[in-house]
Amino acid sequence: MGDQADEAAGGTWSEENSATFLDIGRYAVPEREVQIDTICGLIAAQGEPRSILELCCGGGLLAKALLERFPAARLLALDGSPKMLEATRAAVGEVLAARLETRLFDLASDDWRQAEAAPQAVVSSLAIHHLDGPGKARLFAGVLRMLAPGGLFLVADMMLPAGEGATRWAARAWDDEARRRALEFDGDLAGFERFRDDGWNYFSDPEPDPIDQPSTLYDQLSWLREAGFAEVDVFWMKAGHAVFGGRKPLA
Repeated sequence: MGDQADEAAGGTWSEENSATFLDIGRYAVPEREVQIDTICGLIAAQGEPRSILELCCGGGLLAKALLERFPAARLLALDGSPKMLEATRAAVGEVLAARLETRLFDLASDDWRQAEAAPQAVVSSLAIHHLDGPGKARLFAGVLRMLAPGGLFLVADMMLPAGEGATRWAARAWDDEARRRALEFDGDLAGFERFRDDGWNYFSDPEPDPIDQPSTLYDQLSWLREAGFAEVDVFWMKAGHAVFGGRKPLA
């Protein structure tokens, strides 16, 4: 599951799902802080951005980190859930809010893929796996058109393992990470037990939620290249999750 609240083939994300994710996300997202730092660091390596677009901003942790890291940047944060947009505004706080704009949108739709000003970076965390394969490929092509030349597209998301053995490994690794985070944050396993009892581990669920449609990492890297991205790479991986992306060529 993830931050996106839009309808997806086979299922629909609800405001109840949003509330659950806001409660359980601190346990459910492997090395969340490392993922956020990776995205911020990759953007910083390209220079100081003036405009950043976030697709499916969820609880707002990435939005806050980006606005803190890049004091000259403005951030447009999109989500299909009013609850998530409210959470993002609360997470960012009053001091940074002057550089934040939030809007409702449908990730699967094409109507938002015409930015008023081309962003230097487009980012997304735990959302794109709600699109099927063709939907991801169309999204990647649309983001390339939106980006400023040289701009980055960075995705943090759940991946579909390529085989049964890899799936079993990802299931165990995700449980281990959720258990570790619960002990680190709370000193007990209550958070992990909720993660487990709510069926959050897609890889170990015999009947996973149809709203989740993860694709293999290989396929997504291929779709990025086919869309026209350069320097396509994987920057972090753990427990069936990855941070990956590419750069729009300068010409």
